[in-house]
Amino acid sequence: MKNILRFSILILLFSACKTGKNLESDKPVHNPAYINAFHEAVRLKTRGQVEEAIKGFEACLLIRQDDDAVFYALSQLYLMKNDKVKSAENIQKAAKLDEKNIWYTQELAYMYFEAGNYPEAIKSFEKLFKHEPRNVEWLYGYAESLVRGGKSSEAIKIFDKMEDQVGKHPDLSIQKFKLYLQLKEDTKAIAEIEACRKVYPNDAQLIAALVDYYFQKGKETEAIKMLEELVKADPNNGRAHLALADIYRQKGNQKRAYAELKLAFACEDVTIDNKMQILINILENSFKTDPEVLELVEMVVATHPDEAKAHSIRGDYMLKEGNDPEALISYRNALKLDKKLFPIWNQVLVMEYQANMFYELYTDSKECLEYFATMPTVYLLHGVGAVQMKKYDEAVQTLETGLELVSNDKGVEAEFNAQLGEAYFGLKEIEKAKTHYEKAIVLDPKSTLIKNNYAYRLAFLKKDLNRAEELINEALRNAGDVPHYLDTKGFVLFMKGDYLEAKGFYEKAYNLKPTDPINCEHLGDAYFMLGDKSKGLELWKKAKELGSGNKVLDKKIEKKEYYDPQY
Repeated sequence: MKNILRFSILILLFSACKTGKNLESDKPVHNPAYINAFHEAVRLKTRGQVEEAIKGFEACLLIRQDDDAVFYALSQLYLMKNDKVKSAENIQKAAKLDEKNIWYTQELAYMYFEAGNYPEAIKSFEKLFKHEPRNVEWLYGYAESLVRGGKSSEAIKIFDKMEDQVGKHPDLSIQKFKLYLQLKEDTKAIAEIEACRKVYPNDAQLIAALVDYYFQKGKETEAIKMLEELVKADPNNGRAHLALADIYRQKGNQKRAYAELKLAFACEDVTIDNKMQILINILENSFKTDPEVLELVEMVVATHPDEAKAHSIRGDYMLKEGNDPEALISYRNALKLDKKLFPIWNQVLVMEYQANMFYELYTDSKECLEYFATMPTVYLLHGVGAVQMKKYDEAVQTLETGLELVSNDKGVEAEFNAQLGEAYFGLKEIEKAKTHYEKAIVLDPKSTLIKNNYAYRLAFLKKDLNRAEELINEALRNAGDVPHYLDTKGFVLFMKGDYLEAKGFYEKAYNLKPTDPINCEHLGDAYFMLGDKSKGLELWKKAKELGSGNKVLDKKIEKKEYYDPQY
């Protein structure tokens, strides 16, 4: 019913002569030239030659100007050209010439309605109504014009007359319901809906109208009751399930809230963006994740497998659960679907860095640069990956390019210089390496990690051991007993030949983190050099079991001799 008006406009305006006046003059014409011109114009119109037909009918007007059929034809032709202004001008002229022609009145009624001239539309529809009071389409147009014209009471009366023709109908009742509310006649509004529900007891539109009304009036009990009726009548109404879920949540009934959310998430009218917003709100406002929420997350992925955002939200939840491997899988799945999500790229690269997944870091950061060639952090992470893959020349090139993109961020500049130091150490260009590391420390004098790494590199090469000890002392003083830093302190002392003091620092680190293969092997080195070879050998073997990357560890164990580490 709500589409009647649009349908009427299309049919009535675009039909050539089927619903109204024939293109024949009702007035006797004795001018052969006029008759020939008129019929030629009609033939052109029939063949679809719009421009030629317009010229033909305009030629008729040069002979006589009182034939309404000519103006009617011109109105239709201009409408075919989508020239509504000229179409309106001509139909008005036709109607003025033949005021009794009801089809002209109909054309005028819909024309005025479309133009927003509701007072004139009302006048035309009123004339149509008087001509044929039982015409449903005209009644609806009349009622709509009254509604738009602000005549709510009159509109209700016309809708009542429509009901006399078609009976109770949800669309009509909802129209009347809204009009009664505008008139502040709430009792009549509710009575109208209830009367229609006797005919359509399970109609979702009628129930939804009551739900909205009761919520707006603050009548929560009645609203909830109607909502529960609504989801029974329309189980696929996802928004109703969402509303119930929110109500149950507010009342502390989490079990029913999650049950309604699951039903909502299965409904087509709940978009992925709706679901994402709900899951993001839960993620941001809860300390722990309920199992039911994880079920919702999996539902989103299952129902939207080709949406990157579905996989990204799963990644966020897996990350919150501490399940980094699954989080990484989800983030990568998101990137397969959309390569231009920088926050996801960044998350993946950082996670790979933290997990020492340097091959993946190297390859993924390289791909990321294809899409985000101006992001300094991506260059930095690619540089880290390249260093760890021993691709030192590529690392230098990447890091120097990225460094040029850094602006007003000394911390990031320091990281770039530290990694350049690592790359140049790998290339055995020691002075360049030291220059970059020293610059990094100047840029970020509080970075204990940079000082620790620089100290370790110097000790590894047995270069500037006093500077190395000074650096690691500063790191320990500011960071406290970090196992990795304690191990570096021991390593510097070991390379200086102070095995006993080195052993003390190694033991502190070992007690804090006994699963670190490097520290385990270092402690074995100290025992070995202090004469306890069996203890040293025992720790070397344990370091091998823990996955030490020292290339000469097997040789040390086999020959029972100490060799400087090689990585």
